[in-house]
Amino acid sequence: MTNSFDLTGKVALVTGAGRGIGREIARVLAKAGADIIVAEFDTKSGQEAVDEIKSLGRKSYLFEVNVSNSASVKELVEKVYNQVKAVDILVNNAGVSGNMLAEQTPDEEWRRVMGINLDGVFWCCREFGKRMLERGSGSIVNIASMSGHVVNDPQPQAPYNISKAGVIMLTKSLAAEWAKRGVRVNSVSPGYIATDLVKGVLDLNPVWKDRWTSMTPMGHLGETTDVAHAVWYLASDAAKYATGTDLVVDGGYTSW
Repeated sequence: MTNSFDLTGKVALVTGAGRGIGREIARVLAKAGADIIVAEFDTKSGQEAVDEIKSLGRKSYLFEVNVSNSASVKELVEKVYNQVKAVDILVNNAGVSGNMLAEQTPDEEWRRVMGINLDGVFWCCREFGKRMLERGSGSIVNIASMSGHVVNDPQPQAPYNISKAGVIMLTKSLAAEWAKRGVRVNSVSPGYIATDLVKGVLDLNPVWKDRWTSMTPMGHLGETTDVAHAVWYLASDAAKYATGTDLVVDGGYTSW
């Protein structure tokens, strides 16, 4: 019986793979057999991720990119295809957050969040999507958020919420356009995940932690592997009939 989750022979590119959820996604896909391209703005953490992937017995490559800059993304694509030749799986994970009252949000903060979280996902989908469409195959997984479905409480984060809602609709739009041309596009919407960054924020805001866990039916934060396994499913042939899907992994937060 064929293992539809086996990624042996596949090449996966993960943006923002240097730390947190992105690092775990890269690790899980590598363990499933894929070679990993780490596309990072922070090359130090990116190299650490590459070294870890290689220790798992997989090939890994580091490329520097600023996903909010379309020229940087185009340059990334050229360098990747010159060196690695093909990308079977694209995971658009790079993202930023921000907590600020809407009426106090300056233009540059709005653009910072949109530039990375939404523009960056589109630039990468567009440029890598062209190559996938030429070949007639490919799987793209965008990291959205439950914040694209609901408004979080108590932290104010309108730009972030809107950017992630945009990612979900972008995913559906591209899925509809590219379905008959061999390229699947899906997204994963994590809830509150216990990354090192989130843990640091909660240490400074214990009220937030109590609020987040009390509003989550499971009563606790998720782990990075919860998100990575969802990405693995959507990236693999196990999900060959799934496109335009937004897989919510939030401990039930959006259920009530």
